Amino acid sequence: MSLMASKSCPRLVIAGTSGDSGKTLVSLGILAGLRQHGYKVAAFKKGPDYIDPAWLNAASGKSVRNLDTFLVDREKVYRTFARRAIENGINIIEGNRGLYDGLDTHGSHSTAELAKLLNSPIVLVCNVTKSTRTVAGVVLGMREMDRKANIAGVILNKVGGKRHKDIVKDSIESITKIPVLGAIPRVKNEKLLPSRHLGLITPAEYPDFADLIEGLGKLVSDNVDLAALVNIAESAAKLEYEAEGGREKSGSVPAIKIGYFSDTAFTFYYPENLESLQELGAELLPISSLADRELPDIDALYIGGGFPETHAERLAGNRILMDAVKKAALDGLPVYAECGGLIYLCSSLTTGESNYPMAGLFDVDLKMNSSPQGHGYSIMTVDRDNPYYPKGAQLKGHEFHYTSPIRVGRNVNTVMSVSRGSGFEGGRDGLALKAVWASYLHLHASGEQGWSEALVKLASEYKTGKSKSGGGAGVSSRKAV
Repeated sequence: MSLMASKSCPRLVIAGTSGDSGKTLVSLGILAGLRQHGYKVAAFKKGPDYIDPAWLNAASGKSVRNLDTFLVDREKVYRTFARRAIENGINIIEGNRGLYDGLDTHGSHSTAELAKLLNSPIVLVCNVTKSTRTVAGVVLGMREMDRKANIAGVILNKVGGKRHKDIVKDSIESITKIPVLGAIPRVKNEKLLPSRHLGLITPAEYPDFADLIEGLGKLVSDNVDLAALVNIAESAAKLEYEAEGGREKSGSVPAIKIGYFSDTAFTFYYPENLESLQELGAELLPISSLADRELPDIDALYIGGGFPETHAERLAGNRILMDAVKKAALDGLPVYAECGGLIYLCSSLTTGESNYPMAGLFDVDLKMNSSPQGHGYSIMTVDRDNPYYPKGAQLKGHEFHYTSPIRVGRNVNTVMSVSRGSGFEGGRDGLALKAVWASYLHLHASGEQGWSEALVKLASEYKTGKSKSGGGAGVSSRKAV
C-alpha cells in the first residue's frame, strides 16, 4: 500500500530563452558555487539527454535523474523528483531548449510544463549578445505567455561590460519587475565546455573536468547573487507524493548475471535502466569494450549508447572481444543494444577516409555523416516476431545518431515500423537475430518496463539452458527471428 508523504524541496528550474542561452554553463556554475559555499545540492535534467547529466553529476557529486514527460508519464516524473530531491539543500533542474519549446504549438513536454508540474520557480538565462533593452521585451513576453510559469529571476549571459549589464538589468527590472540575479561576462565557451557533434564531451573524456567545474563555480559566485537564488529556491511549496512504490525483486527468477559495456566508448545508460534489471534479480557486471579481452560468465549483455565512432580504432583493435560477443550471440546469449550498441554489432563503420571492422553480427555497413540522421523523440511499433516485445507494442524513445547504413545484407530483419523519428532505414528499425535486439531507439525503463522484464526472462532461460547442457552455451526458448 502506498503512503502519502510531504517534504520541503528547495528547487529551481534553470531555463533559457533558447537552446544556446548558456543554461548548462550556468547550471554547473550554480551547483559548483553553492557547494563551494557549503550548500548541499542535487541536480536533475529535463529531457532525454545523457551528456548534460554526466556533467551535472560531476558538479553536484550525486547521481542525476532525467525528467522527461514524453518518455515517462507525468505522475512517475513527479514521483521521481519528489523522492530523489533533497530537503536540506538546493535542487537544480536544468531545462532544455527554450522555456516554452515542446513537441507542438502548445508546448507539450516543454521546460515550462515541467516547472509547473513540479511547482518550481524558474530562473531564466538570457544570452544578451548584441542586445540591450530588447531583452526586457523578451522577458516580458515570456512572462506574459504563461503566468502560471513562475519566472522568479533572470541571469544575463555573455555580457559585454558594466555599461552593457546596467542597461539590460535596468530595462528588465523596470519593465517586468523581475529581478536580475546576475550577469555572466562573455567568455569562450569552447574553453569552458568543450563540445563535439552530440554537444558536450563527457567528463570522463576531459582530463581536467574537476578544475573546469571549480572554475565555473567561481565564475558564477563572482557574478551571480547566490543568496538570492537560495531564497527563491526555498520559497517553493512543499511536495506531496507517494512515499512507497517500485517493483520488488522477483523471488521466482534465479540469480542471473547481466554484463554491460561501461567505458568511455559506451556511457549512455539511464540509472533507472540499470536499476530495473537489479530490481528483477540481476547482478550487473561492467565490461570494458576497449580493454577487456573476453566476456565474463554472463547470462545476457546490455550495450548502451555512447561514442563508438570516436573510439572505432580501439574497438576494432580489440578483435578478440568482438569475436567473443559475436560467437556468444550466435550461441544464444541474449544481447540488447541501443544506438552505439547497434553500431558495435554491425559489420563495419566508416568515419571520414577510414573504415573499421565491427563485430559483424549483423551484415550491415555504416558510415558517419556530418549531420544528424536521427534527432529527437521517436515512436515505433513492433510488427514482427522477436524475442523482446509482442506484436503491436508501441515504443516511445529518442534518437540522436550521425550514422546511417550504406549497405544492408539481404538477411537482415527489422521488426519495427517508425511512425515518428528516423529509425534505421526506410521507415524501419529494430534489428533482431536469435536473442539479439539492436535499435537506434533509446528507451527509459520507467516508461517501458517491458524491455528489462524481457531481458531478464531471456537471461534466465539462457542460464537454465547452460545448466542443462553442462555449462555450455544456452539457447533461449523464445522464438528466434
